[in-house]
Amino acid sequence: MKPVIIALIFVLMFNACKNKADETPKEPIKIEYASFGKEIIADDAIASSSMLSHYKEMNVGDSINSKMTAKVLKVCQAKGCWMTLDLGDGNEAMVKFKDYGFFVPKDIAGKDVVVNGKAYVKEVPVDELQHYAEDAGKSAEEIAAITKPKKTFSFEADGVLIAQ
Repeated sequence: MKPVIIALIFVLMFNACKNKADETPKEPIKIEYASFGKEIIADDAIASSSMLSHYKEMNVGDSINSKMTAKVLKVCQAKGCWMTLDLGDGNEAMVKFKDYGFFVPKDIAGKDVVVNGKAYVKEVPVDELQHYAEDAGKSAEEIAAITKPKKTFSFEADGVLIAQ
């Protein structure tokens, strides 16, 4: 019985120490992106949940340069001139494009993006909120119900990558 147990131990040790060089290395998953605006790379972008932490520490008027990844919630259906990104916990960031210099496709809701630029906190006036509601295709009643300014997390993007 002892020789069987000893043989079993040697077999298990041999398998545990087997040379891993025989295994085929796995390629990292490469995500293809469509690029808009300034050419950027996805490296070193922070997660939207990390960006939310930064936003919560900022006051109206504060800004920081940043690059983040997030999921698109809504896009301007008139021209693709703005989008909102999911920051998590029911929060979102309103993204506009630097100098109105580029637009994004209107059908990217639900896609992952990388945005590069300036994150800031602002208070959006009622007329601007109503304009965005109109661009988003809201009804006249929904637009008329907007009667108070809103503190928002905003982002001015100079470059955007859209995961394909």
